[in-house]
Amino acid sequence: MKKLFFLLAVLIGASSAFSQDKDSVESRNVGTDSGNSILKLNLLSLPLRNFSLAYEYKIGRKVTAGLGIRIMPKGGLPMRNAISNAIDDPEADRQLDNFKTGNVAFTPEIRFYMGKQAMRGFYLAPFARISSYTAEMPFEFDVNGVNQTMPLSGKLNTFTGGLLLGAQWKLGGKVYLDWWMLGPQYGSSNGLLDGKKTLNAQEQTELRNELQNLEIPFAETTTTVDANGARLDIKGPWAGLRAGLCLGIRF
Repeated sequence: MKKLFFLLAVLIGASSAFSQDKDSVESRNVGTDSGNSILKLNLLSLPLRNFSLAYEYKIGRKVTAGLGIRIMPKGGLPMRNAISNAIDDPEADRQLDNFKTGNVAFTPEIRFYMGKQAMRGFYLAPFARISSYTAEMPFEFDVNGVNQTMPLSGKLNTFTGGLLLGAQWKLGGKVYLDWWMLGPQYGSSNGLLDGKKTLNAQEQTELRNELQNLEIPFAETTTTVDANGARLDIKGPWAGLRAGLCLGIRF
């Protein structure tokens, strides 16, 4: 949260600087467009059970500041059948059956429009994203042919930065369409999964071996298993791609 407050402070400072531009002040009252704010909903995130809202505010003749909030309630893995067909691994597929996840993310940004005015046309937007993911995963492992389960759960926090290329159009009246074309992002992640269960020596060995063979792309994992349960520490780089199609109202 300290990182989020710092980023918001930077945006507020930028807003104050740009607001002193006389041209930007005059342009707010010129033409058929009215209102310095747009509230938007990302339509493409809805099938993934993500509720993504974005707020954009005009701070200069061709510059805006924005903040996005994304919430995904905890539940089963989105697009579960597609993922199952892609991995084609019965064991991994079984592990995902009871997998539950959710997340929340905050995305501050500054937009620089390439046309004659803000809020319309192509733009470049440096952004940062602070995300927190939760997960529940009953992890299955085999002991002498007997299937056992370790109930793992935990949280993964990520901090990334990136650059979004997009375009925004006025559809009519106060209605706007915002296309997030391409927004690569890169940063770091830190989290853990743990579970409590009484384990004998052989169960500890088998569970430790299974967890050490668990591959998480780009991340470094440290496994700890004892008589009381297991812990998986996760740390490493984090990458992603920001994209979307938003419908908004200007006011």
